[in-house]
Amino acid sequence: MNIPLNALLGIVLASIPVAIAQDTRSVSEPHIPPPCAVAQAMLTGPIAAADESKLDTDRLQHAIDGCTPGKSVVLQSDGTHNAFLSGPLRLRTAVTLVVAQGVTLYASRDPRLYDIRPGSCGIVTESGRGCKPLIGGDRISYAAVMGEGTIDGRGAEHLLGQRVSWWDLAQQAKVSNKNQNCPRLIVITHSQDFSLYKIKLQNSPNFHVVFSGNGFTAWGVIIDTAKTARNTDGIDPSSATNVTITQCFIHTGDDNVAIKAGSAGGSSHMTIAHNHFYSGHGMSIGSETDGGASAIRVSDLSIDGADNGLRIKSNVSRGGLVKGIVYEDVCIRNTKNPIYMDSNYSFFGAARNKPPLFRDIEFHNVRIEGAGKITLDGLDESHRLDMVFDNVIVDDPREIKLAAHHANVRIGPGSFNLPLTGDDVTVSDMSGKASPQPNCAEKFIPMPSR
Repeated sequence: MNIPLNALLGIVLASIPVAIAQDTRSVSEPHIPPPCAVAQAMLTGPIAAADESKLDTDRLQHAIDGCTPGKSVVLQSDGTHNAFLSGPLRLRTAVTLVVAQGVTLYASRDPRLYDIRPGSCGIVTESGRGCKPLIGGDRISYAAVMGEGTIDGRGAEHLLGQRVSWWDLAQQAKVSNKNQNCPRLIVITHSQDFSLYKIKLQNSPNFHVVFSGNGFTAWGVIIDTAKTARNTDGIDPSSATNVTITQCFIHTGDDNVAIKAGSAGGSSHMTIAHNHFYSGHGMSIGSETDGGASAIRVSDLSIDGADNGLRIKSNVSRGGLVKGIVYEDVCIRNTKNPIYMDSNYSFFGAARNKPPLFRDIEFHNVRIEGAGKITLDGLDESHRLDMVFDNVIVDDPREIKLAAHHANVRIGPGSFNLPLTGDDVTVSDMSGKASPQPNCAEKFIPMPSR
């Protein structure tokens, strides 16, 4: 589709583009396009029980459908009114939804609004996938969600007519070994050049953001959800290419970022740079890797207080080739599993002869503070891990456990200051003189308050 990106989204060149990119696009800081419509808030947040039926869905969808391509629909406060309440919305090509500063777009708690089939949302079943997202789009180009306001999925609040929350359903599904049917916050599929800019996302019932297609930018996004909220991934590029996630702050109950590459297609050419992760399951690739994942660079990242740090996960039911992954300038603190290469990730379904293979995985200038465990778990002799450790520094080697199986590890030119042994593990130490430790003093910063 030959639509100029800067004509549609007001993108201009930033003074410093994202560096060392694997994303093949030239990515610069987005600008919010001029409005085609301004919607005034008529509710005050948090939403009172008496206001649960006062939905803004129709007027917001009407504004989106009628907007001129290249412009935006702005959600704006009106005096003390600062809230909108909505069921599912559909984005359109080259239309931006803007949630202005001080405004919150709340998701309705009525599961019937999200039904894909009658009665399919808000329940626990064998199959799952019974809910529409709050904000969706399919086969669209140059759409965006922007603004310094908030989108609140209300995952902890009871569904209308029930004494259970979306997050309670997720826990019930875990206990019963079934699937919860809970809406995701933003899902954009088979699309081109979708952008998120400065928006705050919180309390999603399920994943916060899912994107599949070619061209996705998340710039300055804040995701803030309780660490106990199950299956609340932050950002999940899935069967996607040309992705940039930068200057984001992510605190959540599952993967902070999870790059998925399943049967729908591979994922490649991604830049994850200048981000801060807090509670969550880390910077993950997988568990679906049968489509193949490659050309992914993670740089200038802090991970503070997470369950996992840098993780690649898969198993023989959904494995494939993961290669050309570079982690550099990463600071990890108080994280249970700071490096976790997992070829035997917790099992889903019967084995389908899809063995995972992780090759050309590089770690440069990584520093680990606090206790934890490093796991390097290749599948078998024929599907070994292949990695480089260059200046990977553990502050206190006595506090870090290491388990390694079926791995080839090359150390150098910088050192790795933890003894590396294990079953069927080969180590080629070509490190030279000691390299300076990565400087983490200014990387661990508080989660933004807004």
